[in-house]
Amino acid sequence: MKKSDFRYELPTELIAQHPLPERSASRLLVLPPAPDAVSDRTIRELPEFLLPGDLLVFNDTRVLPARLFGRKATGGRVEVLIERVLGGNEARAQLGVSKSPQAGSELVLDDGTRVAVLGREDEFYRLRFESEEPLEKLLQRIGRMPLPPYMTREPEAADADRYQTVFARAPGAVAAPTAGLHFDETLLAGLRARGVEFGHITLHVGAGTFQPMRAEEFKDHVMHSEWLNVGAALCEQIRAAKARGGRVVAVGTTVVRALETAFREGEVQPFAGDTRLFLFPGRRIRSVDALVTNFHLPESTLLMLVSAFAGYKRVMAAYAHAVRERYRFFSYGDAMLVFPEAGQGEA
Repeated sequence: MKKSDFRYELPTELIAQHPLPERSASRLLVLPPAPDAVSDRTIRELPEFLLPGDLLVFNDTRVLPARLFGRKATGGRVEVLIERVLGGNEARAQLGVSKSPQAGSELVLDDGTRVAVLGREDEFYRLRFESEEPLEKLLQRIGRMPLPPYMTREPEAADADRYQTVFARAPGAVAAPTAGLHFDETLLAGLRARGVEFGHITLHVGAGTFQPMRAEEFKDHVMHSEWLNVGAALCEQIRAAKARGGRVVAVGTTVVRALETAFREGEVQPFAGDTRLFLFPGRRIRSVDALVTNFHLPESTLLMLVSAFAGYKRVMAAYAHAVRERYRFFSYGDAMLVFPEAGQGEA
């Protein structure tokens, strides 16, 4: 298969530009095990599809206000998008500039903070912020929420809350794990009442998630790196769920990527570090039994991951159905509940 196999036509008016008034007001397209047909439901009906003893796994990363503005020493405007916070007030970042700055040059943010350009690796720059306050505190003070590029508007006050999940607690992401945005306290309470348990991983979503896949052939694609942590407590939750006959349900592709990275010797084991795992059709996904996910961009690695789990033809047919039925797409859009293609999800 090739990148172009994952192209589909999407009317621009279906790209959600704002969240719905309520998190759990979203629609839910259910892609059941074959040969059953897709069904149009709502996210509030999710508990009906889960069973007592199932384990929902969320990504608890918290989005940083990682978008900054300033000028180069020559006076040209620059936009800084933090990709990862490093130690010593350093960061890896993308720069929006007319001409690339050289190592050793300096930027000045709009609040007067000076930023040294230490070097460049591919599309990312290494920067050092000359500030007495920690970088995360600086971002909280002057940064803007880094909405995805397909949202054709500036961030609004409401985005500070709505572009975070209600369970976000580990700062470090520059994009939200968007499948989690549908969950509010009412929905979580309904899932608890159903007997569903909750677990968490942390995967700090990086700016690379929005970069287009440039290579046509899968073998030529270099996957972006993201940091994750799968803790021992979650691994024990997964073992217990499996032992009682429960299912592991990932909330978002980031959870799938984290659990597959941590899957060794037939089970999910503790893991902390970077991953470049690229999941596409032909790669077996063994760590999860179902997936809640948003609708993803054409030709994106996230769409390829969902297709690896549920089958290429089934997923592309479901996307065509979603377009016909006027679902809302991407970060603030609607959701899918996806069950695997035969042979997936079995350790």
